[in-house]
Amino acid sequence: MSLAEALQMRADIKTRIAQLHSRLNDNAKVQEGETPAEDPLRLIGLLNAECSAYEELIRRINLTNAATVWEGKTLTALLARRDALSLELSIMRDFLRQASQRIDRYSKTEIKILSTVDVTAMQKTVDAKSKELRQLDAAIQKLNWTTTLI
Repeated sequence: MSLAEALQMRADIKTRIAQLHSRLNDNAKVQEGETPAEDPLRLIGLLNAECSAYEELIRRINLTNAATVWEGKTLTALLARRDALSLELSIMRDFLRQASQRIDRYSKTEIKILSTVDVTAMQKTVDAKSKELRQLDAAIQKLNWTTTLI
């Protein structure tokens, strides 16, 4: 199985766990004399099995990420870089949106509001980091499909 297939399987397991959570909550209480729509103990058994499968899959994915190397860096390091870049870019894009908004003045006596940074220069930096993120993400996706799960 490829790493990409394992990641898809992980998402499927998480979905099933979330559904079991909801089903358990739906069957947590009943009116006196009634029976639940589903047996909560059976649902808990299913939950335990799914969580065990999830744990094993995560363990294998993490071992694979730590053992897979691309251009001298582990896949774990590449994922950390991608996450950090994505977070930084999200904040920087939001900041640049705020910094580039124009504040209209209706008369010369109103206070003039100016940007605190050179938006054009900062946008070039954001564009370069965005390109790095796209290239990094493409490399990670390629590795996911070409790497066999440990």
